[in-house]
Amino acid sequence: MTDFGAVLGAERSRAAHRLDSLRGELASVIEGSRFTTDDDEHDPEGSTIAFERAKIAALITDTQSEMREIDAAVARVAAGTYGFCERCGDEIPAIRLEALPAARRCMQCVRLRR
Repeated sequence: MTDFGAVLGAERSRAAHRLDSLRGELASVIEGSRFTTDDDEHDPEGSTIAFERAKIAALITDTQSEMREIDAAVARVAAGTYGFCERCGDEIPAIRLEALPAARRCMQCVRLRR
């Protein structure tokens, strides 16, 4: 039997590390942009600074969202509702939880939503 509390803790730790790394990368891009020309839109060397900043900012937003989902799953573990579909109340199969530890719904309810 899988210890999903431990799995969620490990997932959150990895996400927190990724978030720290992304924030550092964003700070480096911002700092580095101080020493470049104001017009990097025509730089033949690669992507623009604005693009890099937007890409990293989007990854930060995604990681923050992932952490909120993990935190919500941890709260469900504490409340005794983890592993049960929030829509129909049926048990979410362990194989789904192993693939997506923060899953809120069973596959049947996910399919019905579409």
